[in-house]
Amino acid sequence: MKIRIRGNSVRYRLTQSEVEQLRIEGVITEQTDFGNKTLTYILRASDTPELKATYHNDIITLLMPQAQADEWTNTDRIGFENTEGKLLLYVEKDFKCLENVAEDQSDNYPNPLATQSHEH
Repeated sequence: MKIRIRGNSVRYRLTQSEVEQLRIEGVITEQTDFGNKTLTYILRASDTPELKATYHNDIITLLMPQAQADEWTNTDRIGFENTEGKLLLYVEKDFKCLENVAEDQSDNYPNPLATQSHEH
């Protein structure tokens, strides 16, 4: 799972196996070790009515409504967002980059734009 924070937005991107883990277990947890502290970020299916984030004790928890989690993990839907508050929240499936990058992308979703560029 990747997390991208930019200004007042938080975006979580998940690979195919992570989406499957969310479907089965209802939660995904990742950690980044900074040496003296660890940042933990969590995506959890819950009974919340909309995407909601909390930050406490170096833990970012993004709560996703169970109905959205069910739809997202069982369909081709790319993601969900909550842009109603001050903090913009996004949960998305992670696509393979169109250009070569050093990171392992073997578990990412096929990029729909890759097939379009070969059709022209």
